[in-house]
Amino acid sequence: MLALSAANTGMSQRIAEPMLPRLAVEYSTSVPAVAIIITAYALASALAQYVHGPLGDRYGALRTVTLLTGLAGVASLGCAMAGSLEALTAWRFACGCFASGSMTLGMAYVADVVPAERRQTVLARFLAGSVSGQTTGPLVGGVLTDFVGWRSTFILLGCIFMLVTGLLIATTHRQWTPSRTGHRPLLSPAPYLAILRTARARAVLLAVFTEMALFFGAYTFLGAWLKERFDLSYTLTGLILAGFGVGGLAYSSSVRLLLRRFGQRGCVLIGGLLGGSLYLLILIVPVWQLAVPCTIGMGFAFYTMHNTLQTRATELAPQARATALALFSMNWAGGQAIGALVMSLGISVVGYAPMIATFAIAFMAFSLVLRRHLDRL
Repeated sequence: MLALSAANTGMSQRIAEPMLPRLAVEYSTSVPAVAIIITAYALASALAQYVHGPLGDRYGALRTVTLLTGLAGVASLGCAMAGSLEALTAWRFACGCFASGSMTLGMAYVADVVPAERRQTVLARFLAGSVSGQTTGPLVGGVLTDFVGWRSTFILLGCIFMLVTGLLIATTHRQWTPSRTGHRPLLSPAPYLAILRTARARAVLLAVFTEMALFFGAYTFLGAWLKERFDLSYTLTGLILAGFGVGGLAYSSSVRLLLRRFGQRGCVLIGGLLGGSLYLLILIVPVWQLAVPCTIGMGFAFYTMHNTLQTRATELAPQARATALALFSMNWAGGQAIGALVMSLGISVVGYAPMIATFAIAFMAFSLVLRRHLDRL
């Protein structure tokens, strides 16, 4: 059930990317300008973790995720009613605040109930929920924007959030037991500061921030670039972007074999070099059809690297796992927000292709550094 909620979050996270060109027309502005809704969602996801972690530790992951999922449904319906770009940005910010809890608290729940030697494999399977949502999100967003209108996308998303909330209540309410951390003030920085005092925690958090900024800073604008270059419909744009999720699912089904064959260090290197190379390749493909295997490969490459960082994060603070993973998610979402912001500013100056290429090369370089220093994480 937590994976199902995470699938909704994945859909919500990626559903707006194909519609950016349409929103630019709707609000008479540029694609980099309307990309503020992407930055707002990611920034909200980062900031909200400050409360999500302590809430999960106090009241339990299942209870907290159920409440947040329902509120995300309300915020999604608010997006559908937005009459201005400012209002849409505010509602997307609210949706990011609520929807982002399922991944953090889901990982915390898995880490609490699964032994360390099996954890990376099970996390990868849980991750399949989020990846499924990221697969369908761009496709749903593109198809509905083409044939019904972008507002219908958010109506559907809100209804799905509400449905999942009902399913969570029905199937998990008997397990809504508080965790064992007592009743510390929710806004106290003490548990976060305690974790940040360790060099290992700081290294893991810096690594995931950098990974997300470089990879998703480029991916956020990949759809807009493909539409501009090949004059694609929103449906085709969404279909191409959905390849990312297909690649992620391919990783989750092969994670055990990859770890046995290459280990965590090898997976980090493969993910970085493959992901960066595919970004460079997609910039020169002569027809849009060849972009599909590129995005599938990007999804496989990203999760081949990212799953290792997720696993390291679950081991940072076993006594307050939800709080530690909230810090991880803050940097996960914050990296996306900053990456998208830097990319949008760069695109305004030099264009799509030079910025995507720059981020791709930096991502490959980052994988080399991460592999070398992985033992410190």
